[in-house]
Parts: sequence; structure tokens; C-alpha cells
Amino acid sequence: MKELIRNKMALLALIFILAMLILAMLAPLLTRYDPTSTDPGSVLTAPSKEHIFGTDRLGRDIFSRIAYGARISLAIGFIAVGIASIIGLLIGAIAGYYGGPIDYALMRFVDIMLCFPTIFLILAVISILEPSITNIMVIIGATGWMGIARLVRAQILTLKERDFIAAAKVMGAKDSRIILKHLIPNAIAPILVSATLGIGGAILTESALSFLGIGVQPPTPSWGNILMDGRSTLGVAWWLTVFPGLFILFTVLSYNILGEALRDTSEPRLKE
Repeated sequence: MKELIRNKMALLALIFILAMLILAMLAPLLTRYDPTSTDPGSVLTAPSKEHIFGTDRLGRDIFSRIAYGARISLAIGFIAVGIASIIGLLIGAIAGYYGGPIDYALMRFVDIMLCFPTIFLILAVISILEPSITNIMVIIGATGWMGIARLVRAQILTLKERDFIAAAKVMGAKDSRIILKHLIPNAIAPILVSATLGIGGAILTESALSFLGIGVQPPTPSWGNILMDGRSTLGVAWWLTVFPGLFILFTVLSYNILGEALRDTSEPRLKE
């Protein structure tokens, strides 16, 4: 933890992440306007004291939409990564613990999944299902577990040779107990690093899908569809794309910086 605090970039990233979480949780208290209410008298208003980030073509306050959009974008990031982590943990742990044909079959399935570009796989699934926040969470999570599975498998292959695992087997512990109570808890540190990096990727994926019109559907605000709304007025209303774009940029960058710092802290040899 001390090394993390001494890393100024990581500390700034952590502060920004905490600020985004506070903005999302306290959005009703920090904003003056309903993010979905329109005002024909304030269409495409430039940033001012009344509307610090300006308004869109329907007169909606951009700051309010970004604040409430943070709830959606961050929730999708956290839940999607949570789903991916659970799937990756289970598949990686089973493959690493049992080895042999089970390991071979599961790892070849991982290889097959990795053959498909993730974004095209997501687009294919979304084209079948109805676009919704729940579907977006599940789809991003269900297509982003492969790296975690490989990482967990590598950890389990090392851990299962340790003396405490041999002792657990001698005492008659079941395989499920050994995996859930002994192996996974000891392999959780690198998973947290991977999950931190994955949150930024999930937010970016959701933003891309919403920008394309197949993610979070209007009038529900998300950073991606706020960007999409500003596409047609980019020449006359720069604030519609600049502000949500900056929030996406700095949020994703912050999670990546924090993830890299956590990785350096947990694996000091990577610094060499």
C-alpha cells in the first residue's frame, strides 16, 4: 500500500476513480437538473453558470447526463468484470487443478473463444438480443473471461504443488473444498489486478456500443450515447463531445494506471 501511495500517477488515478464513484453515487445531490427532462428554451446552450457543461439539442443539461451516465457506465464496468472474473476463476481453477484431458479441453475452448475478435462477438450476440443495460453487462462479462481463466490456471498449477494442498488432501478434503477454500483465495491477488484493468476495458466497450446505438438506449444517459448525440452537432456544439469524451478518457486511463501500479506492487520482479 505504501508503494502505491508513493506512486504519484497511481495516487492521482485512485483519487480520480474515487471522485467518479462519488459523482455517480451522489448524482441527485450534485446536479440541478433531471438528466432526461427537455427544455426547448435552452437548446444547444454553451457552457455557462446555469449549465456548466452546456446543453444538448433537446435542452438537456450535459453535466446532469454525465453524472447520471457515470452510474450506468461504472455499474456496467464493475458488474461485467465481476461476471468475467467468476467465469474465469471457475474455468481456470478447474483446468489447473485437474489437468490432463479436462485441462486440455478447457484450454482449447479458451483458444477458440480468443480466435473471435471480442467486439465482433459482442455485436453478433447483441444483434440477436434486445439492447438493454442487463444484456450489455452479461454480454461483456461473458466474452471477457478468457484472459482471467489463463491467469488463474497458471496460478493454480503452481499452488496445487504446495504442501498445504497435499495436507488438505491427506485430511480427506473434497476437491471442491480445496479449490474454493485453499486455491482460489491464494490466487486472488493477480485476479484483482486483472479485474482493475478490465473495468476500464468494459467501460470503453460499453461506450463504443452505446455510441453505435446498440448499447444503452436513450433517454437513459451513458457516456457513449451522450457522445453519439453530439455527433450531428459537432461543428456548432463542441461541448457535447468534448466533456463526455474526456470523462471516458480519464476514467479508462485511471483504471489502467491503477491496475499497472497494483501489478508492480504484487509482482516486484516486473519492475526489473
